[in-house]
Amino acid sequence: MPFACQDNSYIKAFSTSVVAVSEAKCKVPNQEGKDEIIQGYEVILNDTILFPEGGGQPDDRGTINGIPVLRVTRRGADAVHFIKSPLKIEDNADLVVDWKHRFDHMQQHSGQHLITAIVDHKFGFPTTSWDLGKTVSFIELDTPTLTPQQIKEVENECNEKIRAGTKVIVHVTEVGSKLLENVRARGLPDDHVGSVRIVEIEGVDSNMCCGTHVKTLSDLMCVKLLSAEKGKKGKTNLYFLVGDRVLDYIDRRYPEEKSMTKLVKCGPSQHVEAVDRTIKQLKQVQKTSLTLLRELAVLEAKNLTQEAKENKYIRLHRKEGNNEYMNIIANELKDVTDSFLFLTVGDEKGEGLFLFSGNDKILSAIQKPVCDAIKGKGAIKNARMQGKASNMKGCKGAEDIVKLFIREQGLSS
Repeated sequence: MPFACQDNSYIKAFSTSVVAVSEAKCKVPNQEGKDEIIQGYEVILNDTILFPEGGGQPDDRGTINGIPVLRVTRRGADAVHFIKSPLKIEDNADLVVDWKHRFDHMQQHSGQHLITAIVDHKFGFPTTSWDLGKTVSFIELDTPTLTPQQIKEVENECNEKIRAGTKVIVHVTEVGSKLLENVRARGLPDDHVGSVRIVEIEGVDSNMCCGTHVKTLSDLMCVKLLSAEKGKKGKTNLYFLVGDRVLDYIDRRYPEEKSMTKLVKCGPSQHVEAVDRTIKQLKQVQKTSLTLLRELAVLEAKNLTQEAKENKYIRLHRKEGNNEYMNIIANELKDVTDSFLFLTVGDEKGEGLFLFSGNDKILSAIQKPVCDAIKGKGAIKNARMQGKASNMKGCKGAEDIVKLFIREQGLSS
């Protein structure tokens, strides 16, 4: 028999009894969205309004006697609720569903049925899978392309059906029933037992499905098809929003649009043109800056030539430099001196890049203590050690290490 949540997906609270309880571990997403294994209890109830995951729809959230339900899965004919506190067999169980979470799933799932059916009927592109994402959902279509005109036609027809208040009817039947002969279906799960549900969008589609759905398409409010993007193996992913997610999307995007208007000093219709123009200008500035930086590196090397001939240690820092800047200086000086170079670029009090140039004996000896001082990582190659430092404040300590080693090895001039 279907669960109470499948008989009536609009039930928000429900009372039943506990049938079975057992200790268990379960993977549950933490606040960062990463799965962690939690010790708790698996609870099976006489019935439930908390939908167990299935048919592409994630499981519900809610409470049993005030205890948060962290996962709901299906095991044969049973819905298994995972909670952290124990219950006793035959205890009364008062269930409350997280309605915002549930209704969102109902809107997206019914919307998926509607979009899938219309795409298939209009263009003959079947849906091969779908994903109910946290903010945006998509269906995978068995076609390499979907044109903007086709997307608009599907969106328009979806919203026409919504405005018409088209009914969504759930039929419950048995395996082998004639009702199953003309429905869209991908087959029953291997562990399926009991009756079969058919979700019918009146005059549009009939589909075998276990999920929770709206009673009328008017509850979907609207459908917005966002984009069609290349999928796997010659297929296309059609991304969409339904109902409250459309409003949430506008709530997020409108403040961003207002901020962009202030930044680029033009209306929304000109944002792309303004940003494109700014990017081109920035690229030109970067190109000019890079050319000047290269020329500056050559001049810096010339200015250091005499000092490099007289001293065994040369130190130079430039905040605005980069790896290429340091390498140009090292290349310009390598044939005129055997001095040890310590070059850095970036924030003197934060992160930066470094380059040490000298003989391999010095580099190998100082690699670990110097990297420790500047909290950096660097590899030695072709008589150079360079890399990234996260503590440029440690450069003074690194200098002391290098100078001490030069003195101890009798390398001073």
